[in-house]
Amino acid sequence: MPTPIQLTYLYDPLCGWCYGAAPAIKTLMQYDDITVTAQPSGLFAGPGAFAMSAGFAAHAWAADQRIGQLTGQEFSAAYRENLLERTTGMVDSGPATLAVSAVHLTAPEQEFDALLAMQRARYVEGRDNGDATVIATVLRESGLDAAAERFADPDAALLSFNDDRIQAAQAEMRRFGARGVPTLILGTGPEARVVDTNALYGRPEALIGALRA
Repeated sequence: MPTPIQLTYLYDPLCGWCYGAAPAIKTLMQYDDITVTAQPSGLFAGPGAFAMSAGFAAHAWAADQRIGQLTGQEFSAAYRENLLERTTGMVDSGPATLAVSAVHLTAPEQEFDALLAMQRARYVEGRDNGDATVIATVLRESGLDAAAERFADPDAALLSFNDDRIQAAQAEMRRFGARGVPTLILGTGPEARVVDTNALYGRPEALIGALRA
C-alpha cells in the first residue's frame, strides 16, 4: 500500500487559476491513499471584494486564455460578455465561499462538486457566481436543497464556521509565505510543505508520482 498522502488545497471560487487546477484536484480526490482538504481562502471575499473594471477585465481575460491553453478548461464568450465586460459588477467571492461552507455542513461529500458547479456557472455559462441568487439556484440545480436553504438564511453557526475556515486558510498562507491561490500544501505539522503550483496544470499522473516519491 502506498503511504497515505494528506493535502490541503487553498482556493477561491472566483480565482481563474483555481478553476484551471480543478481537474487535477478532482483527480487527486479519486485516489484512496490521497486525502484532499479544500479550504476557501477568502481572497476575493469581504475586504478582498472590489468593483469590476476594464483594466481588471483585460488582465483576467489574458490570464484566462493562458489557463485554457494549459488545462483545456473552457472560458466562454458568455463569461467574457456577461461578467468581464459588464464593468458595473463586483468581484466578490463572499456568497460562493459561504455556499461551499453550507454544503460542507449539510452534504460534505458533495462540497467539491458544488464548487465545480459554481465555477462552471461562471466560466462556461456566464452566470455571476458572485450573486447570492445565482449561487442559491446553482445549489438547487445540484440537488443541494438543504445547503441552499441554509445559505439563503445563514445562522450563526454557519457564519462562524465560514469565518473560521477562511482564517485558518489565511493563517496557512502566511505560514508558508503564499501570496495567492491556488496553494497546495503537502503534509501536516512542521514537515508540511507547499507543492509547486505549476504541477496542477500538467499531467495529473506526473503530479501524483511526485507526491508519492
